[in-house]
Amino acid sequence: MPSTVLTRISGLVTNDPSQGDGSPLGLIRNAAVVIDGDRVVWTGESHAAPAADRAVDAGGRAVLPGFVDSHSHLLFAGDRTEEFNARMSGRAYTAGGIRTTVTATRAATDEQLAAGLVRHLDEALRQGTTTFETKSGYGLTVADEARALRVAAGLTDELTFLGAHVVPPEYTDDPAGYVALVTGPMLDACAPYVRWIDVFCERGAFDGDQARAVLTAGRAKGLELRVHANQLGPGPGVRLAVELDAASADHCTHLTDADVEALATGNTVATLLPGAEFSTRAVWPDARRLLDAGATVALSTDCNPGSSYTSSMAFCLALAVRDMGMTPDEAIWSATAGGAAALRRRDVGRIAPGARADLLLLDAPSHVHLAYRPGVPLAAGVWRRGVRVV
Repeated sequence: MPSTVLTRISGLVTNDPSQGDGSPLGLIRNAAVVIDGDRVVWTGESHAAPAADRAVDAGGRAVLPGFVDSHSHLLFAGDRTEEFNARMSGRAYTAGGIRTTVTATRAATDEQLAAGLVRHLDEALRQGTTTFETKSGYGLTVADEARALRVAAGLTDELTFLGAHVVPPEYTDDPAGYVALVTGPMLDACAPYVRWIDVFCERGAFDGDQARAVLTAGRAKGLELRVHANQLGPGPGVRLAVELDAASADHCTHLTDADVEALATGNTVATLLPGAEFSTRAVWPDARRLLDAGATVALSTDCNPGSSYTSSMAFCLALAVRDMGMTPDEAIWSATAGGAAALRRRDVGRIAPGARADLLLLDAPSHVHLAYRPGVPLAAGVWRRGVRVV
């Protein structure tokens, strides 16, 4: 591919504190960035930019890394509009709603699952999301979990086995038998397709002992760990995630002081998913408490058909600023570099030499507009792996 230089960038968010203003965002004013192949090869002030095969004039607009969505559930079929409508009319969300999607997903063809996944990935890409994680978890049989991951292989950056989403109806009276299935034949069938294993450690799903069994079995198969933790109430999920050195504990809505201390002193990223709280009218996670304690925080969409049916990282970022105590700069970092940390990756979530060339050009003079103008489509250009896709 020919090299490209983007010039006249009003503010370039690099997420490299050695650059620009020295803040966590590493903001460079009046900036330029050079892409060669699928990598960033140079950043700096626009007047000093080296020549490239072609030039793009940013026209005084802002550029930031493509969003890193480190938590989504896009391998599903069916629709839960009626459930959402009922919940907005006063019925509380419980984990049991997942079973509705399980029924539809089992009945779907491979082609239908692939089409749904691609549609949601394209929708997110148009809004500036350039790195995607997604999970299984709506099949809950050996065959259906494995086929969902087989369908997704090669379509998304990061894949996660979530057979331990809920106990399916056929195992209602034998949850121990289902855990044995997940940690045995189901894991054997799914592990070849994925990097990660996850578990919904929550009332109505899996308790601490069951979650530990799932995670340790996954680790024995060479998989890295993620945990759905402390979404619906206090529980053991966060501290289990930190103890086992999981990459992320996701949701983190109901935290004790001990949970916060564990996240602040461990290597596990606290991934906050405000779309879920928005769509369920639940209490907001307290991002300020986590940040002030020194925890690493990521933001993600949790895009799923039941409790957070949004693919918009910008929307979630605005919610985090409005309702979770984050500054706009903190939210931008968490939606980019924070997501990369939750995936234990250094090649995405930043704009610096050697990083993957994933860029979001805003139709705005500052990255702050993502929170300042919520709901407005601001993606004027998107580059993924060095190729302009928007």
